[in-house]
Amino acid sequence: MLKPVAGFAAFGLFWGAWGAILPAIRAGAGVNDGELGVALLMIGLGALLSMRLTGYLIDRYGGMVLPVVMVLFALCGVLPALAGSVVSLSAALLLLGATSGATDVAINAAGSHAEADTGRPVMNLAHGMFSVAVVVASLGTAGLRAAGVGALPVLGGAAALIVVTAVVALAPGATRTVRTTPTEKRARLQPVLLVLGALCALAYLVENAWQSWSAVHLDTSLDAPAGLASIAPAVFAAAAATGRFAGNALLKRIQPVPLLVAGGLVAAIGTLVAAAAGNPWTALAGIGIAGLGTSVCAPTIIGMAGAWAGPERRAGAIAVVTTIAYLGFLVGPAAVGALSSAWSLPAALASVAVLAVVVAALAPVAGGLAASPNGERDVKEPGTRLR
Repeated sequence: MLKPVAGFAAFGLFWGAWGAILPAIRAGAGVNDGELGVALLMIGLGALLSMRLTGYLIDRYGGMVLPVVMVLFALCGVLPALAGSVVSLSAALLLLGATSGATDVAINAAGSHAEADTGRPVMNLAHGMFSVAVVVASLGTAGLRAAGVGALPVLGGAAALIVVTAVVALAPGATRTVRTTPTEKRARLQPVLLVLGALCALAYLVENAWQSWSAVHLDTSLDAPAGLASIAPAVFAAAAATGRFAGNALLKRIQPVPLLVAGGLVAAIGTLVAAAAGNPWTALAGIGIAGLGTSVCAPTIIGMAGAWAGPERRAGAIAVVTTIAYLGFLVGPAAVGALSSAWSLPAALASVAVLAVVVAALAPVAGGLAASPNGERDVKEPGTRLR
């Protein structure tokens, strides 16, 4: 169980450092804001190209895929620090996105396998460690930047930690292999996976909308001091970590669907409080509430997909769901930006609450589909609880 948690922590350390070191990457590549925006799209494109393939490889070749993709991710994570133009930066980010997407699928599959093996909830705990690592890495990188440390040492250090984690994942017993035979059916775009993927996309959209726009909201909508506005993403991430740890404990006592309903409703309430706030402190409280609520949604949905699929096709099913979900993660910030141009930023952020309510409303539907037998899978794993 500790290995997927360690994998999520290493993943979070990189992306926490990335957000804080991005200005240095921009300066080193010599690109303007528009060019940087285009280059950053390559991360999402690369991830979408690799995620389903990774699921197939894990189902086919087993646990050895995880350390391999983690090492590749570590190596590609250093490349943006070496870029000197928009072309080289775009190429580096395409490779980074492809290996990041592969790692995302692999660590989620490892977490789902751990849940099946131990009969205990793991996904919320693992995602919680990701959020903790993001906060730690963001603050640590900010301190290193203040001391004059450049992008290459920061990303190189993060890469070293990821490689160490990959080596640990190669320890005896860490790479239990589950393979399919050529005649076995693999996870396809089945209705249950489409519904779970769409639901996870909405959850990710709410999550990344606040992660990306919370500081801007405090700064432009509420005239908060720069220092206060800048802590908003950290408040959201810290609340998300707290919510995921609590959600992991709650799943030992309640079923996934009630937790998903509660998470969506709490996220909607927090979103409305933050969007309608008249002062920065109320907004921060709402952002924290939104983080608590939305935090449990994605890991719970991914866990439901893995439980439904069974051991032979678990990674493929998770790859389908996470690929669809990643679209929401990418679309969220852009959608809020577009709506804020048409209305206002508070109104755009308030509209995100509707999506959180949709997650809560559709959770029982998704749970029913995941628990119902169908032509592709009609045997549930022992101990699996979906409703």
